[in-house]
Amino acid sequence: MTQPKKITQRGLWFEEFETDVVYEHRPGRTITEADNVFFTTLTMNTQALHLDAAFSDALPPFNKRLVNSMFTLSTLVGLSVAQLTQGTIVGNLGFSEVAFPKPLFHGDTMYAETVVTEKRESKSRPGEGIVTFAHTARNQHGDVVALAVRKTLVRKAPVQ
Repeated sequence: MTQPKKITQRGLWFEEFETDVVYEHRPGRTITEADNVFFTTLTMNTQALHLDAAFSDALPPFNKRLVNSMFTLSTLVGLSVAQLTQGTIVGNLGFSEVAFPKPLFHGDTMYAETVVTEKRESKSRPGEGIVTFAHTARNQHGDVVALAVRKTLVRKAPVQ
C-alpha cells in the first residue's frame, strides 16, 4: 500500500512572492470585548479608552470604547501569517508608516490584505531575501482601519 501524499500548510518562499499582487487573507476576525480587555491588560496599557466603559461612553467623538490599536496592528499582521510567512520567515526587520485612519470597536470584523511592494536577495545572508509588505486592514464596511509597511527576512526555497 502506498503512502498518501502529504501537504503541509506553509507561507511562501522568497522566490514565490510577487510584487504588485494583492494577497487577500481570509477568514476575517471579529473582535470581541474580551479580546480587547485581555490584550490591553496583558500589555499593561491602562488607557481608559480601552478599559473604562463609563469614561469612554461619555467621551466624544466615539462615545464608546476603542479597540487597542496595538491589538489592531497585531491582528492585521497575524491574519497574513498562514498565507505568507508560516514557516518561511526568519524574522521581522521593522515596521514603518503605521496608521489607524478609523477605529475598530467591539463586534467589528477585520479583514486583511497585503501587497508585496519590494523584494531583494539579502546581501549578507545567503539563502534568504528581504520582502517588504504593505498591509491593509478593513472593517466589515470596507473602511480602512489600519495600514502598516513591514520588512521581513524570508527563507529561499530549499534546493531539491
